[in-house]
Amino acid sequence: MTTDLLESVQDRVATLTMNRPDRRNAMSGDMLEALLESLVRIGADGDVGAVILTGAGGAFCAGGDVKAMAEGKEFAEEGLEAKARGLRRVMEVSRLLHEMPKPAIALVPGAAAGAGLSLCLACDMRIASESAKFTTAFARVGYSGDFGGSYYLTSLVGTAKARELYYMADLVDAQTALSLGMVNRVVADDELEAVGNEVAERIAAGPSIALGYMKRNLNAAEHVALGELLDLEALHHSRCGMTEDHKEATKAFVEKRQPIFHGR
Repeated sequence: MTTDLLESVQDRVATLTMNRPDRRNAMSGDMLEALLESLVRIGADGDVGAVILTGAGGAFCAGGDVKAMAEGKEFAEEGLEAKARGLRRVMEVSRLLHEMPKPAIALVPGAAAGAGLSLCLACDMRIASESAKFTTAFARVGYSGDFGGSYYLTSLVGTAKARELYYMADLVDAQTALSLGMVNRVVADDELEAVGNEVAERIAAGPSIALGYMKRNLNAAEHVALGELLDLEALHHSRCGMTEDHKEATKAFVEKRQPIFHGR
């Protein structure tokens, strides 16, 4: 059991906290293995309706551990193919955040850099504190980028701006990130946790089956043709109409009350 990742569940919200504050929550092997295990398990847990990803000690995640890089410890494998296989396996963390059938929310209290930025962008929503800072960072350490950052950033800000941010690795403050569409909200530093929990709890109280299908539709909309997307929407919409949650929502509407969803 590692302390590099902390996990808690309350009010149907699972909170995953990257916990290496002395390294600005730079990734470790133990952290990534724990993230893989947690995301697979949480993705299948019907008692969890939303996921928060955040960092301890005033930072989100600094990405790769530059000190470990300097010491030659980042990739223990020898040979290009072995290194790539090892990296690709832990990069599943990014795909799981993006594709798991639960909305994932990144709460960004400080720096999100390199692969840490990639994980931040993999989430469905991002709420940043006023002190948050963002950078691709890869060019500064002679890397091309990993954990899907080039995919997510291009989708969010467009190809021209994404290329600029990758090639130049400039530091982006929270308000600029908001104007670029990299984050959904910017809040005061001391309000980040409360606002994030409020948003996550509101989502987690919603119709989880429908939200899962919404996420699949929205992800598909990034790369499929309109006709294919319409096919998916028709299938998913019809499936939702067969759920107890839909019946409860229509009944609550007629009775002028808030629905109570059970994920069935």
